[in-house]
Amino acid sequence: MDISITTAAVILIAAVLAAAAASAMGLFGGNQMPVDGKTVLLTGASEGLGLSVAQKLAARGANIILVSRSTDKLKQALASVEAAAKDPSKQRFHYISADVSAPSYAPPLVAEATRWNGGRSPDIVWCVAGMSTPELFVDMDMGSLRRQMDVNFYGTAEMSHAILRAWLAADAPVEREARHLVMTTSVVALYTIPGYAPYAPSKWALRGLADTLSQEVMMYPQNVKVHIVYPGTILSPGFERESLSKPDITKILEASDPKETPDQVADNAIRGLERGDYFVTVNFLGSLMKWGMLGGSFRNNWIIDTLGAWLVSIVWIFVQMDLHGKIRSYGKKHGHPSTYKKN
Repeated sequence: MDISITTAAVILIAAVLAAAAASAMGLFGGNQMPVDGKTVLLTGASEGLGLSVAQKLAARGANIILVSRSTDKLKQALASVEAAAKDPSKQRFHYISADVSAPSYAPPLVAEATRWNGGRSPDIVWCVAGMSTPELFVDMDMGSLRRQMDVNFYGTAEMSHAILRAWLAADAPVEREARHLVMTTSVVALYTIPGYAPYAPSKWALRGLADTLSQEVMMYPQNVKVHIVYPGTILSPGFERESLSKPDITKILEASDPKETPDQVADNAIRGLERGDYFVTVNFLGSLMKWGMLGGSFRNNWIIDTLGAWLVSIVWIFVQMDLHGKIRSYGKKHGHPSTYKKN
């Protein structure tokens, strides 16, 4: 390889890593999403990532409203969130039982949260609720895809619609500090692999919704920010459930992916939100995938994201060769997928 090309590649990689490190350390501005004294509503908050986020925001001084289906789980979760509070004498905590897959679940939920919060709608809404039942597309039942779309996409879309109607109403106050709507998707919305056909469409749909809403809110006088978080593999109860149906080829292809605890993902996601990121990735692999798929989405940092996109366009040549080679080899070794042993 020509020395000048090698040198340029090294400089490019070093520049991306240095800029990313500086951004991660908070050198480009203060906290863009302070939560001390604010009220945060979280869906999917009785376990896993949602519960970890609730605990960490409580430790930063937030009032917390937990939302999930199971009242028993919510009671246990609420106790752990209260125990994590920065100042228990000032903070308030509440839970609401709701099924996010139910049509029109969100307006009455937002109304109840607003009443509990003294007539003020929550300052931050973070939609975490989700599910994954991986299968090969031909093997799956269409009801599985519809169920995952109901929970993952419509659950977030319903809440986004209800809270934005409250925040962006003509008579809603115009405040200096921003309200924040946070959606939680997955890195499969950046690049997906066999086995996620019932799951990936709902997560890609969330990215489309977030990209649209992030532009629409600019038309209103109220200060509202939209963010979308892209976790990878989270070692949570949900991961254990999805592993029961996950095809072997899916496990092979993602075997080397980073595996993080809910606390690790919550920490990294919150740091990204505090930086003011729109596209919130929680590890370096997620950032690489983001740089390869940004399109017309908002950039967190034009320099970092542009340099990263240049780098990843080269990296993808080798990544796809590896992934596609594994898929073809698996098919040759194991024969027609209809003969595979089902989990």
